[in-house]
Amino acid sequence: MKKYSAEGVLLFITVIWGATFVIIKTALQDISPMLFVTIRFLLASLILFPFLKKIIKETDRTALAGGLILGLFYFLGFSTQTAGLQYTSATKSAFITGSFVIFIPFCQVIIEKKIPGKGSIIGILLVITGLLFLSSKGESLLQVFYELGSNFNFGDFLTLLCAVFYAAYIVYLDSISKKHAYLPLVFIQITLTGILGAGALFIFSAAGIENIKFNFNGHILFTFLYTSILATVIASTLQTKFQKYTTPSKAGIIISFEPIFSSLFAFIILHETISFFGFIGCILIFTGLLASELLKTPNEQ
Repeated sequence: MKKYSAEGVLLFITVIWGATFVIIKTALQDISPMLFVTIRFLLASLILFPFLKKIIKETDRTALAGGLILGLFYFLGFSTQTAGLQYTSATKSAFITGSFVIFIPFCQVIIEKKIPGKGSIIGILLVITGLLFLSSKGESLLQVFYELGSNFNFGDFLTLLCAVFYAAYIVYLDSISKKHAYLPLVFIQITLTGILGAGALFIFSAAGIENIKFNFNGHILFTFLYTSILATVIASTLQTKFQKYTTPSKAGIIISFEPIFSSLFAFIILHETISFFGFIGCILIFTGLLASELLKTPNEQ
């Protein structure tokens, strides 16, 4: 039962993250990317300060080291994704970000010395195909291949890096969360992300890479509250606590539902429509989840 409860929790987290795509994309009109990352995660860290005594009590040297590594992957993933949103389209960003499931098997071999089972591999292939269909805004997949393959820009490159870093994060979280209490890992990774964001903001601003922009308004306030409380503190705590009860490949497949929820929120908030190929993509992603469960091998959890 723990396994299915954990996977339900991961799906709930994915719904929360699905809304952030639309919310952050709009907020970046009023705030520069690295400043947003810095404030979001430092605010999330402050929210956890009432639990500091418990966190310190449960933190040893290995938990600190593990949390710092998680925080590094966390920072690299969120910062590259947020910066990439400024330069690439929603269609390409959704597909490239979702491609992190491709990298999970490779990260498992490198980090955990494990080879994913056939159910996970088949599920990942179905999910990637589904993401490709979901990315289609037109009537032909040739248009999608053309859009993804042509005009590959800096934002696409940053988003691809995000996919690699997040795959590594998911796999390493699977390994480290089984050995330590979840609250110290959450606090350390969130705090380090905020600190690294502040450092990167200073360097990028001094080097002229990022011009600091901050136009405070109601939407910015809502964005900080939503992303700091729901999408960071609550989502990271739940993921760190429950992901260990399933496999990294299955977790990746569940989280790859994010583009589906992003499309749903884009339809509700921005009145964007989904194409016929998009509906097929949703079905393929769901089929990938079923395949990973029904075709799992005995060595998989």
